[in-house]
Amino acid sequence: MISRPTYKVCRRLGAGVYDKCQTQKYMLSEAKHGKSFRGRRKNVTDFGKQLIEKQRVRFAYGISERQLRKCVEEAHRVAILGVDPKLRMIEQLEMRLDNVVYKLGFAPSRRAARQMVSHGHVLINGVRTTIPSRTVFEGDVITVRERTRALPIMETIKKGVEEASIPTWMVFDLKKFEGKVTAKPTVENTETPGAVEAILEFYSR
Repeated sequence: MISRPTYKVCRRLGAGVYDKCQTQKYMLSEAKHGKSFRGRRKNVTDFGKQLIEKQRVRFAYGISERQLRKCVEEAHRVAILGVDPKLRMIEQLEMRLDNVVYKLGFAPSRRAARQMVSHGHVLINGVRTTIPSRTVFEGDVITVRERTRALPIMETIKKGVEEASIPTWMVFDLKKFEGKVTAKPTVENTETPGAVEAILEFYSR
């Protein structure tokens, strides 16, 4: 996915897209640019609102248009079988390895989590993987490889884990320094960056 100026994306889509946009520095920048941007905004149509929600999810999870479309197609496919398409969308987005690494506190952002996985610092069930988009499943154990634990960055990782608000569908063992997926995320215990219903409607046009 092409990287774009973080603050510009947040001004267009909302501060919740990136963690970097939920800082005092961003608030000061927003106050500085607020007047000039406020005057350009017009009434947004339903299509425009759906487009914004789609873009919020794309940028927040760091996925391409093609990847998001595949998620929607899968959600519509299982809907025929009686599965809630919104729930299936949430499962696909939240159970990506880079998102799980981020939610466990191993990385300060999903972007950093993708880089961490790509560089081979993360293990799933003891096996090294370098694919950020890989899906994790119930029972999978995620940890940092031994060689990485000897690096200075480990202190930052430990601090991140201690401060992380880990979702209810995962647990973390500080002694073993490993996280485990104990269930699937649900609509009730998961807050996505964008409205999933609007995204499903957008691609149904």
